[in-house]
Amino acid sequence: QVQLLESGGGLVQPGGSLRLSCAASGPTFSTYTMAWFRQAPGKDREFVAIISSTGYSRSYADSVKGRFTLSRDNAKNTVDLQMNNLKPEDTAVYFCAAAGRYSIRSESYRYWGQGTQVTVSS
Repeated sequence: QVQLLESGGGLVQPGGSLRLSCAASGPTFSTYTMAWFRQAPGKDREFVAIISSTGYSRSYADSVKGRFTLSRDNAKNTVDLQMNNLKPEDTAVYFCAAAGRYSIRSESYRYWGQGTQVTVSS
């Protein structure tokens, strides 16, 4: 079993940056695909970024490509999402998730964090 805890959310002005971190418990972290999803008020949860268990494969939603960078450190059991040039439409609760397979579908993810709020506003 994996427990996930996100941190790093907050309020930032448009064009600013934030770095979200996800700390995982358990000895099997390095075997899991990790991803970030987000959910804005009144909207469905949507895929943001994914990284394979080894870190060699990564993919991003078109809406964040070129602005967000996902990385992981299997020695520290952490996954970080660097978010640059933030826009008001990035405002959402961001969730870290772990899955046993490489998939951008939220249904594939068994383990979820509690979420961290990101608000982009002037």
